[in-house]
Amino acid sequence: MSRSPRSSARVNLEHASVLLIDDNSQALDILSSVVQGFGVREQIRCGSAIEATEILRRRMVDLILVDCAMPQMDGYDFIRWLRREAPQPTCLTPAIMLTGHAAPSSVQKSRDCGASFIVTKPITPGVLLQRILWLASDEREFVKSETYVGPDRRVRNLGPPLGVPGRRAGDLSTHVGAAVEANMDQADIDTLIKPRRVAL
Repeated sequence: MSRSPRSSARVNLEHASVLLIDDNSQALDILSSVVQGFGVREQIRCGSAIEATEILRRRMVDLILVDCAMPQMDGYDFIRWLRREAPQPTCLTPAIMLTGHAAPSSVQKSRDCGASFIVTKPITPGVLLQRILWLASDEREFVKSETYVGPDRRVRNLGPPLGVPGRRAGDLSTHVGAAVEANMDQADIDTLIKPRRVAL
């Protein structure tokens, strides 16, 4: 049975440590306010993915929220670093990618670099909380191979829980310029990212 965002009263994130990564300070402030609303007391804010790698070499966190589009090291390269080069058990840390342009190719790239989930901007607290709840019950095995490291993708896809609506179709990121393909809504993204096990 799926849990709704209204079940947040049962979720205690007070002792969770969350790493927030976004080069846009205003977006970082909004993200910080959202997770603070979930009860998170320990937030580590980073203005770049490179700064985040230095932190993760020294300590562990419980959850990572990272923007896709950043200079120098973008979110995709950060997740690849996390899964392949970060020390054990940090490399297993759940990571949610945030994007302002949810083109199918971007969503596929997020899944294939090893992200746990992808959420479209602007962030809606209910949607983000639902993904955190999904992470809490995620039973996917962690796969390590030459071409992929991350949550097992060898599963059939399943969309969001009943009653969870889709998202916008027109969000764009200032980092990527004009869209060259249509955005996916949040429901379609979840269909690609949230799996259920099937016989192979």
